[in-house]
Amino acid sequence: MKLLVFHIGQDRYGLRLGVVQRVLPLMALKRLPLAPPAVAGLMNLHGHTLPVIDLSRLGGGAASAEHVDTRIVVVDYTAPHGSVHALGLLAERVLGVQDVAERALAGSGVQAAPFLGDVAGDSAGIVQLVEPERLLPPELRAALFQADQPATGSAEAAP
Repeated sequence: MKLLVFHIGQDRYGLRLGVVQRVLPLMALKRLPLAPPAVAGLMNLHGHTLPVIDLSRLGGGAASAEHVDTRIVVVDYTAPHGSVHALGLLAERVLGVQDVAERALAGSGVQAAPFLGDVAGDSAGIVQLVEPERLLPPELRAALFQADQPATGSAEAAP
């Protein structure tokens, strides 16, 4: 399986490439007053407004640093009721794509952040999966994707 590997703090994490729409350079975001700390802001992607979540803040750390390789990763976020939304993830030190054998993945044995999944070890240490469908707590999901609005679908279809 191929993963897009990045850092949250000092640790490596990965997203399955199947949920990644695109990887964008860091750009100015529209700040949202009174938004939860994990919400970095809004971005405009080809005329569509997408919320951007700071993975470092969501994981309980300080805000993501603006490194040369900090990126906004646009993913397909599937809400519990099945609607699909484009969601931006602010990720530090995006390293690129890495192959991880499915058989190398195993449970971590620790119930930490609910959005963290299996782990795999390699010569560089441990990489842990981020599971986008478990990323947003219910109250944050409700604030970002109001139930009375239709799902925007994939930003890939945007002009």
